[in-house]
Amino acid sequence: MAVTVPPEKTAVDRPPRRTARRSRRRPLLLNVLALVAGVLVWALVAALGLIENLPTPLAVARKAGEMVADGTLAADTLASLRRVFLGYALGVVVAVPVGFLMGWYPSVRAVVEPYIQFFRTIPPLALIPLTVVLLGIGEVPKIAVIYLASFMACVVSSFQGVVDVDRTLINAARVLGASDRVIFTKVVIPASTPFILVGMRIGLGASWATVVAAELIGAQEGLGYQMQKASTWFEMDTIFVSLITIGVLGLLMDRLLLLAERRLTGWQERR
Repeated sequence: MAVTVPPEKTAVDRPPRRTARRSRRRPLLLNVLALVAGVLVWALVAALGLIENLPTPLAVARKAGEMVADGTLAADTLASLRRVFLGYALGVVVAVPVGFLMGWYPSVRAVVEPYIQFFRTIPPLALIPLTVVLLGIGEVPKIAVIYLASFMACVVSSFQGVVDVDRTLINAARVLGASDRVIFTKVVIPASTPFILVGMRIGLGASWATVVAAELIGAQEGLGYQMQKASTWFEMDTIFVSLITIGVLGLLMDRLLLLAERRLTGWQERR
């Protein structure tokens, strides 16, 4: 009686767990090494005085501790986060449906696209003086320019995602008897999701860049306001604390969007 020996699984069939863990740890290790190297270069440049008035990492860390202790950093961070969240959320909520309508209905595209392309060429920062004159110096103009920055990034990506949906998939769904509603929900939206999430990530960066500029005018709190006040007195360590806080917050929010992208687009082939 012949005994059948099952073929051995190769590394291509199922990679060893150690190899998988090692492949996940390597990028994290490189990130940490790059961060440490950047801080060391910063400390060296500051110690040698190659850049005038550049604070050392230790001085910035000491100033950050002071701002955390007196509550200044927390108050400014919450103020900027509130503005970014409101403007960004409004921009995404409005941009995604508008982009879908533009991509699905040619008549809507013909009416809306000229306005989108016109305002897309105007930097949101250039509209800050206009919004201050029209809306005052309160929270509304700041949120309005953040909304515009995130809206322009997301609407173009959403529109492009609908346009780039493979027509073969749509035609196949029609042949199988699917209605327009089913095609839109089961084919167009899933295929457009990667484009939407990329637009959301771009819009998030634009929102943080805009809020800093918006807080330079008529603000009483916020990271941008803190930077402007510190620049008046040449407090470089305070400026660096605000810059690093913005970078860390933006990075964390971007990682959350990247995690959502991996969860929502798990069906997509990746390199």
